[in-house]
Amino acid sequence: MLRKKFIALICIVGLSFSLTACGAAEKTAADASGGSSKSTNSGSFLQNLAGGSKTDSAPAEVDGGYFYTEAETNDAPSYYVSESMESVAADMAVGSSSADLAYTNEAEYYEPDFNTEEYNYIKENSFLKVATSPLSTFAADVDTGSYTNFRRMINDNYSLSQIPSGAIRAEEMINYFNYEVKETRDNKRFAVSYETGVCPWNEDNDLLMMTVKAKDVDLEYVGNNFVFLIDSSGSMSSNDKGALAIRSFKLLAETLTEDDRVSIVTYSGSSRVVLDSCDGDNYRKICKALDSIQFGGGTNGSGGITAAYELADENFMEGGNNRVIIASDGDMNLGITSTGGLTELISEKKESGVFLTVLGYGTGNYSDANMESLADCGNGNYHYIDCIEEAERVLVDQLKQTTVTVAKDVKLQVEFNPTKVSEYRLIGYENRTMAAEDFEDDTKDGGETGAGQTVTVVYELVRNKDGNTGSDLKYQTDRELTDAALSNELLTLSIRYKEPDGRRSVEENFDIIAPAKISYNLSEDLSFVAGVVELTMIINNSQYMGDATLDSAYRLVKNGTADDEAREELAKMMRSLR
Repeated sequence: MLRKKFIALICIVGLSFSLTACGAAEKTAADASGGSSKSTNSGSFLQNLAGGSKTDSAPAEVDGGYFYTEAETNDAPSYYVSESMESVAADMAVGSSSADLAYTNEAEYYEPDFNTEEYNYIKENSFLKVATSPLSTFAADVDTGSYTNFRRMINDNYSLSQIPSGAIRAEEMINYFNYEVKETRDNKRFAVSYETGVCPWNEDNDLLMMTVKAKDVDLEYVGNNFVFLIDSSGSMSSNDKGALAIRSFKLLAETLTEDDRVSIVTYSGSSRVVLDSCDGDNYRKICKALDSIQFGGGTNGSGGITAAYELADENFMEGGNNRVIIASDGDMNLGITSTGGLTELISEKKESGVFLTVLGYGTGNYSDANMESLADCGNGNYHYIDCIEEAERVLVDQLKQTTVTVAKDVKLQVEFNPTKVSEYRLIGYENRTMAAEDFEDDTKDGGETGAGQTVTVVYELVRNKDGNTGSDLKYQTDRELTDAALSNELLTLSIRYKEPDGRRSVEENFDIIAPAKISYNLSEDLSFVAGVVELTMIINNSQYMGDATLDSAYRLVKNGTADDEAREELAKMMRSLR
């Protein structure tokens, strides 16, 4: 019965299209000559039925009165739901053209039963003995993608057990939020604030929180040279992906001036230059180019990256802020597709002096593994955009932090005082740890820090209660201590970085003083961070979570909300976890 209904309705559709084909052609031509257009799977499918333009999506079977079209993805198809056949036939009967439908009947994303999202494996940092491993070295990381991805999952009613392994990285959860740092008046590029307290999930240990802030220095940029690199493949054809990405870039475009330059590149099966460098204050021209983007086909991300960096090089601003901003779901199935190949490509491109901002979108086939790796290897930062408010936060409210680099290849190294600490565990930063000797090696990459941006680091410490630093190693039973070891210093934090256009690193050092007495009363910042750490340990089933529970994590976060809306949001989400 359903098959007969389908055949009959197809006939109606075909007849209606034959009567309106001229109008559709005229509308399409008008759009191509300057009118804005929005490409959806419903429009592409209808054009196929009418014998219109060829698309990568083929009509599939009808179920429940809805069209389903299959778009190319890496491992499995995604589906998009358009108008019911009856409503489409009714619209065309009154003279609507396929182009009109493509514009007004935007497809909504249909979540398939399967999930092909990709996340890198996280091997949790373990406790290390100060006697044998006194140095803790890692690249600064100011990415925040894990938190907004977590928020998306909670809003989609994920339970704890449904959160994918590797999706939640502790440092990205912590660094999404702002913490107080008292800036000094010295000539250093960074300022550091710190606090210690009793570790809530293991009261035999201490918790140390250090927040490093890049001072909001004026580097006197002559302007921004931005290349918007937009994934226009079929998998981006949904409101939470391509449509949201275009709205995001429009927000950024509103902030630009005549001193800035904007280019736009898209990639699907191949790359295409949509806008070849125009003045930043030409908002209407930028929006017109963004509105012309249509989504469909495979995903040649490597081709798009190459084209975007070539365009950034062509329009390179000496003394300016040169940056590629990529928007994608990370699902790449043409050209170079492996994470290793993509990171090698982006590592080569960063030598041009062009920085990178990675914006992740969408669900179902999202590749966090690719997006995070691109940012880490490309002098860049990574954010997951789950809503237009987050786009505004990243690209408008925190524009200087996320798009103006004041220090590149930033590395942190902590040297613990063995008379104060016997063991330590760095919480998070698992994929950013480095060998101690890499700290002074300027050929080894670090992280990038924006103007006024903060990096927060948390350690769980085992106190050295008796001050005995003797090692049980065969050749290290007697170790001579320096005068500094006998001071009240807990550790020394060293920061190495390069100027945005520099090749040699500068080093700054900060002494962190041990408290006279460890407090059970945590400040609002330390309480909040402790709650976030407990939450991530529970999600990741950490072997070190001790007495951590969702209730205790919630209480710690709630005690540290400090009337901060973002912190209040996390507390509210935690109450819904199960």
